[in-house]
Amino acid sequence: MNRIIIYCAFAVLILQACRTGKMSKDEMNWDYGSMLDTIEISGKPKEYRASAKRDFDLLHTQLQVSFNWEKQHLYGKANLTLKPYFYETATLVLDAKGFDVNKVALVLNDSTQQNLFFDYKDSLQLHIQLPKKYTRKDTIEIFVDYTAKPNELKTEGSSAITSAKGLYFINPLNKDPRKPQQIWTQGETEASSCWFPTIDKPNERCTAEICITVGDTLITLSNGLLTESSVHADGTKTECWTMDQPHAPYLFMMAIGKYAIVKDAWRSKEVSYYVEPDYEKYARNIFGNTPEMLEFFSKKLGVDYPWSKYAQVVVRDFVSGAMENTTASLFLEQIQSTDRERLDRNWDFIIAHELFHQWFGDYVTCESWSNLTLNEAFATYSEYLWNEHKYGIEEADYNLMQDLRKYLGEARIYQEPLIRFHYNDKEDMFDTHTYEKGGMILHLLRNYLGDDAFFKGLQLYLTANAYKPVEGHHLRLAFEEITGEDLNWFFNQWFYSSGHPKLNISYAYSDSSKKQTVIIKQTPSNENISYFRIPLQVDIYTEEGVKREDILITEKEHTFEFEVSSKPKLVNVDAKKILVCEKEDKKTDEEWLYQYYNAPLVIDRHEALNKLSSKQEDKPEVKNLFIAAAKDKHWSIRETAVNKIFMDDSVSRDNNFELLNNIAFNDDKSQVRFAALKRINNYEKEEQLKIYQQTVNDSSYLVAGKSLKAIYEIDTTEALRLAAIFEHEKTGNMIDAVGSIYAGSGTEAQQKYFEEKFKIVGDNSVYFLINDYRDFLLRMNEKIIASGTAAIKDVALNNESWYMRSEAGIAIYDLFDDNNGKLKQKKEDFDKEKDLTKKETLQAEINNLEPLVAQLKADFETIKTSEKEKKALERYEKFEL
Repeated sequence: MNRIIIYCAFAVLILQACRTGKMSKDEMNWDYGSMLDTIEISGKPKEYRASAKRDFDLLHTQLQVSFNWEKQHLYGKANLTLKPYFYETATLVLDAKGFDVNKVALVLNDSTQQNLFFDYKDSLQLHIQLPKKYTRKDTIEIFVDYTAKPNELKTEGSSAITSAKGLYFINPLNKDPRKPQQIWTQGETEASSCWFPTIDKPNERCTAEICITVGDTLITLSNGLLTESSVHADGTKTECWTMDQPHAPYLFMMAIGKYAIVKDAWRSKEVSYYVEPDYEKYARNIFGNTPEMLEFFSKKLGVDYPWSKYAQVVVRDFVSGAMENTTASLFLEQIQSTDRERLDRNWDFIIAHELFHQWFGDYVTCESWSNLTLNEAFATYSEYLWNEHKYGIEEADYNLMQDLRKYLGEARIYQEPLIRFHYNDKEDMFDTHTYEKGGMILHLLRNYLGDDAFFKGLQLYLTANAYKPVEGHHLRLAFEEITGEDLNWFFNQWFYSSGHPKLNISYAYSDSSKKQTVIIKQTPSNENISYFRIPLQVDIYTEEGVKREDILITEKEHTFEFEVSSKPKLVNVDAKKILVCEKEDKKTDEEWLYQYYNAPLVIDRHEALNKLSSKQEDKPEVKNLFIAAAKDKHWSIRETAVNKIFMDDSVSRDNNFELLNNIAFNDDKSQVRFAALKRINNYEKEEQLKIYQQTVNDSSYLVAGKSLKAIYEIDTTEALRLAAIFEHEKTGNMIDAVGSIYAGSGTEAQQKYFEEKFKIVGDNSVYFLINDYRDFLLRMNEKIIASGTAAIKDVALNNESWYMRSEAGIAIYDLFDDNNGKLKQKKEDFDKEKDLTKKETLQAEINNLEPLVAQLKADFETIKTSEKEKKALERYEKFEL
């Protein structure tokens, strides 16, 4: 599972779901790095969460499913083959959420059926009474005839997986012109039992056959290989997918829709990409690195990709970023992108993440959600491995630095062990600890053990535990067997305890003794651990070169002395930049300057820039450093430098003008060109306009959108002219730019733009449309408002995303609140007015406003009444009619 919530524009909406009210567009660049202090959250004690007890071993699942699109029901027949796990028993409990159960029977040896008594009072589990006690030597087959009704379930998702109803019908009645008709499933964590009866726990696994009956124009996809396809006289077809290797029930999947299938290959196995027909020509550019990833990961791990095929399918309204269903990963719709859109976003990270899960999560599966990091930390670390292989160590390290910032932001709110057995809800496990911190700890372990031992340990872990559930100690024991070293200290400290060290690093040099002293004080970030054991490398730079020293920190304060030939130019603690910590590093400005120019890592250079950014006006050498950094080989350094050089609005045109212009036009990374454009506003308006009129045609939508909005700040007429030219664009950056211009200066003629865009754009752009259309309508007359709210109301009532629904609902409230305020004011003016003619005018205006205010009030009440999602209702609480 990839929590795309931290990677795309719409994502931040989910992260900030606990907040009420509207979110500004600036807030969508939430800075985790500014959140460094720890706070404690008190509440009820969290329950201990044991691994699920295994009374039965599920061996095989055979499903026959068909659908009622109008009712959004699944009609299912399930044959489950099981045997008692160890103890004899006469009772079988199956997870089955919200079904109509028509029949439960035991399948006899002659294929006849014996009806069984069952208890299903809670509509969550089928308690089946077997005809006798069975032992672990017995194998039984249970038949269940049922109807799944996912939309009638009362389920609650999380910030990472926003819904838990398991089965999703998209545009089932084909009334939404923006969306294709689709059906897809999402099993993690325990939502597969919303569409078929099973033992819905991660420590269960079985083989499967899923036979899907749909209209013969639709494409189906499921786990394993397509082994049968037959067309029926009634215009339907049945396709059977066979999964002959065991996997966990939460990894079962179906995807149904009108897809273009683009086929690739890796060795002798099919690799396929299922996309909407409009994106068929882009599919190989989006997913085309997959075969190379398969080869790279197979060789790196020493374990070949273990499944029969690998498919990747894009679905609408997905409830998370992506999902690693065995042999067939699902992805959110935003990954479908044109070549131009991909100039601003590379999706390799999420493709690598889900692919790596095929080993870590699917082939070897966490035995309980407490151990979820054994799935997600590895998948997150795959992003590092792929970046390191494909794009270089600096790109890998830069993203690792971003992961640290994200974790430290969450650590300010709470701190938990990576493997935690106490939590309120299994969905709580999907956090930055499990993902980003877990990935960083694997990187720390890799550096401690060395590459050879680390990857041999992973190979042993995978082969020894193939098709098995695992806990953290399985991983530790694999590394211990390879290295011969007891690693309890590492796992107890980083996997089973919470927090991280805070380091205070200071320096002293003795000219008489020729010794460099490094004093390191550590403070744990919480009270759950005394002090961390920290092996570190220290690089000492002198006239003779660089010498690396290994040190070990185990106590509150350590003083290390190193013999040197002369005063070091730099002492670089944590030279590999791998430690998960907060640092107060007391280097001098000169040492930070030296670090930028001489230390080898991109993180070294980022550290130096961040420490020196406030010194530019005081020290010319620091200003020169930032000028040099604007030409750095890594784009993130260039971006940071551009932002820091020109952060002071008092800076006027100087000898850096040409540098900024050159970056804005010629840097090969759109994010850097975008950063340069943000600083152009320090110059004369005429110069700005001349630049923006050229960059509005940039190949990057990010840059073009920024330029169009900037033109609006300078020349409204020119911005309106250009907005009309770009009305056809469907990308979020351009929709936001055009919408912002029309929101501020558009006339009634531009209402059509908003109405048409609501019909065709995806949800990532609808967010911008909602707020821009609201601002547009706030400037319009009653007639335009009355006709214009239908599109926003439709989103508030029908959008799949609870956050999007609530954002639209709040927009309706804003329109009500504004016009209700106008109505009250006019009534007050009417009561005070003495002139009859003016009173008549006011009365006419009141007569126009009253039905509009009543309509808006009724619309908001309808939206609130129809909303079932708790988080959306919490957002509505602050808005009173």
